[in-house]
Amino acid sequence: MSKYKEIKGFKVQTLATDTAASQASTGSWSSGGALNTARYGMAGIGIQTAALGVGGTDPGGTRGALNEEYNGTAWTEKGDLNSGRTSLAASQRGTITAGLVFGGATSGGEVALSESWNGSAWTATPALNTAAYRNAGAGTSTAALSYGGTIPPVTANTELWNGSSWTEVNDLNQVRQALAGGGTSTSALASGGAGDPVSTIYANVETWNGTSWTETTDINTARYDIGGNAASSTDGLVYGGNTGSVSALTEAWNGSTWTEVADLAAARGMLGSAGANSSSGLAFGGTPATTGTEEWTTTPAADFQQINLGQVYYNSGSNAFKVTKTVFGTGAWSSGGNLNQGRYRLMSTGGAASTTAALVFGGYKPSSPPANDKFTLTEQYNGSAWTEVNDMNTAKSAGVGFGTTAAAVSTSGSDSTVESYNGSSWSEVAEINTTRSEGAGGGLSGTAGLVFGGAPTVANTEIWNGSGWTEVNDLNTGRNNSGGVGSTTAALCIGGGPGAKAEVESWDGTSWTEIAELNTARSGLAGMGASNTAALAAGGESPPVVAIVENWNGSAWTEVADLSVAKYAWGQGSGTNTDALLAGGASPAGSPTGEVTTEEWNVPATTTNTTITVS
Repeated sequence: MSKYKEIKGFKVQTLATDTAASQASTGSWSSGGALNTARYGMAGIGIQTAALGVGGTDPGGTRGALNEEYNGTAWTEKGDLNSGRTSLAASQRGTITAGLVFGGATSGGEVALSESWNGSAWTATPALNTAAYRNAGAGTSTAALSYGGTIPPVTANTELWNGSSWTEVNDLNQVRQALAGGGTSTSALASGGAGDPVSTIYANVETWNGTSWTETTDINTARYDIGGNAASSTDGLVYGGNTGSVSALTEAWNGSTWTEVADLAAARGMLGSAGANSSSGLAFGGTPATTGTEEWTTTPAADFQQINLGQVYYNSGSNAFKVTKTVFGTGAWSSGGNLNQGRYRLMSTGGAASTTAALVFGGYKPSSPPANDKFTLTEQYNGSAWTEVNDMNTAKSAGVGFGTTAAAVSTSGSDSTVESYNGSSWSEVAEINTTRSEGAGGGLSGTAGLVFGGAPTVANTEIWNGSGWTEVNDLNTGRNNSGGVGSTTAALCIGGGPGAKAEVESWDGTSWTEIAELNTARSGLAGMGASNTAALAAGGESPPVVAIVENWNGSAWTEVADLSVAKYAWGQGSGTNTDALLAGGASPAGSPTGEVTTEEWNVPATTTNTTITVS
C-alpha cells in the first residue's frame, strides 16, 4: 500500500534568502557616502546610520580637530574638537548626541585629554590618568573604557570612566597598541594590535567582564591598525588593518570562534569604525588617506535561517529550488612536522587519527646494528609537531596498529605479543592467535580492531574485542605488505605481495569480497580510511617505488595528487581520505635510516546551497 508521503510528497519550506552558517556569514560591504575630508587615525562613535568620525590626520599630515556626522547616506561637518589629534579612542557605543573621545596624539605628542560631545559641541572632561596614543575604546559617554596604546612605551594600561573621572583598573594580558576595541564598559573586546616596534604583530584577543581581561580565541590573521565594532565581548566584527601591508580582511566573532567573512572592497589601515554588532558596521577613512566609506550589512535577523545539511527549500528571492549539501574540493598534500626518529614499517592509530591527533609507534631503522633494528619508540602528533611519549615494552616493526591517541593497540609484527596504550603508557594484553609480520588492519578504538594477511603469505583474519582475539573468515587471497583501512565491520585490504598486486578486498563484518582493483598494482603501500567506502592508497613498490596516490569512493579508484616523494609506506597511514597524514617510510632517494618527513592530506569541504536543476 502506498504511503501518504509517496502520494502527497513532502512540504518544502519557502525562504526569502539562502540558509547560512551564521547571520554574519551572509554579510557584505557596500559603498557609503564619502567623508568630506580624507583622513586616517579617526575615532568612531555610534551605529551605521548615525555615527561620528572624530579627529585624525589629513593627507598633509595635519592632526586635525575635524568632526563629521554620518546619517546613513552622507557625512556633514559638525563642531570641531577643542584639541586636534590623531589615533585617539572613543566610547564606540555612544551616540551622535552623547559621546566621549580620549587619548591620541597632538602635534606635541601623546596626550591624556578627554572630551565629551553633546550633539553640538565638545567639552573638556577630566583627563586619563596616563597619556595613551593608538589606544582602543569601548562603552558610552558615561561608562567608557580605554585600553592599550603607547605613551611610549607600549602599554597594557586599562582605565574606566564613570561619567566624572577615570580610574586605573586591571591591565590587558598582552601589552599592545593599534588594536581594535568595542563593546561596553562591562563587556568589551580587545583584538589584534602590535608591539613596539610594530613589526611584532598580534592575533591575540581578550574579553573584559567589568573587572579583568581574559585571553580567548585569536583572530585568524594577526594585524594592527585594525578597525572593529562590537555589541559585547561575545558579538563583534574586525576589519582592515595592517599585516605588513594594508588588508581588507573581515572576521566575525560569536563568542567562541572567529570566522572570515566578506572582505572590504578597499584594503585600509588606521580606519575609523562604528557599528552596533557583527551584523551592522561602518568603516571610513584610513590609510592610504581616503574619504571612502563602506557599510557592513547582513541578512535581517527575521529572515535568517541556519544552514541545515540535507535541507531542500524554495528560495523565493531567486525563484529556485535548492538543496544544502557538502561539496568537496581538490585534495592536496602539504608538509607537516618531522618525526624525531626516522623509521619505516612503523605502526599508527589508523583511521581514527587525523592531521591534528595521531600516534606512531615502533618501526625499523635499517642502518642500526641487528640488535637495535626495531624500536619501542612512540610519538604523538598535535597538528604541527611530534612529541616523544612513553615507549612500548617490546620493540616491534612491521606490525599493525589501531585506535586513538588515548586508547591504541600495537599487535602482530615478528612475534605474537600485543600491547595496549591508555594515553600515557603501554601494557601487555592477550596475544594474537597467528604470529605474522607485514600484515595489515584497521580499527577505530582501542577495544575494536581487525588484523589480516601478513608474511609469509597469510590469509588469516582476527578481530580484537578489547580483551581477546577471535579468528574469523579469511581473505580470499593470502598476501603481505598490503594497505589496511577501516573498522571491524567495514574494512579494506589493498594491494600487497608477493610481487605487486592490484587486488582489493572489502570486509563487511562477516566475510571478504573482491572489489574493483587499484589502477597501479603495488605492495608496501599505505592505506588511510575509516571505512570500506572511502579510502586512500599511497606510495609503495610497483616496481619501481612510486609516489602514486589513489582515492576510493566506494565503487572505483581514482588517481589524485601524488606524495612529494616516492616511498615505501608499508601498511598504515593515519586518518581518512579527506584528512590524513603519512609519517616516516623509506625512500630510495631519502635517508638510509628511514624518513623523518610527514605529509598531510587535506580535502577542503564546503557546506553549500546548490540549485536543483531538472534535466
